[in-house]
Amino acid sequence: MANNMKERIKDAAIDLFYKKGYFATSLNDVAQNIGIRKASIYHHYPSKEGLLLSILQTILVDLTTNLHDSIQGIEGIEGKMRAAVRSHILVSIDRQKEVLISDSELRGLSPENYETVVRIRDSYEREFQALIVDGMEAGVWAQGDFKVLSFAILNMCTSVAGWFKPAGRLSRVDIARVYEEFIIGGLKIGTCSTVDSV
Repeated sequence: MANNMKERIKDAAIDLFYKKGYFATSLNDVAQNIGIRKASIYHHYPSKEGLLLSILQTILVDLTTNLHDSIQGIEGIEGKMRAAVRSHILVSIDRQKEVLISDSELRGLSPENYETVVRIRDSYEREFQALIVDGMEAGVWAQGDFKVLSFAILNMCTSVAGWFKPAGRLSRVDIARVYEEFIIGGLKIGTCSTVDSV
């Protein structure tokens, strides 16, 4: 029962942070959303920031877990990158609210909590960077700045959360496939191999 209430509180916070923004949402709003007293929240979360921290940590850990599960057992760097892109796209679609909150509400964290979340995010980014570096070393991808390329890929994939509509023309899997082809094609062509050319 306690865990169920903790999840209900988090779900309500996700919904309200998404609709109103973190700073415009109070713990009273969260409590009223699920018909409990504000004091009941403190049995599960230390503060509103504690709620935000939990949301951000959970989505980043889930992204990482999904990435690992997606590439496990896949042969070849291209296959792994396709799976990694697909994983990020599908999580961004299936968890739209949390992904958008994680992309816009980091400023709501204290410096200490900010560093905690950024460490998890950086670790996830390094997973993509490793796939890019491995591909370059194997001659699968054109040479380029692996960090910039990883940021470009992840920002592009994350942006799906901002516009995807379940009733849209393409399914989530179709959209993931479009992104896979675009990103793989770009990595192979490598039109911007050095910053000096910009």
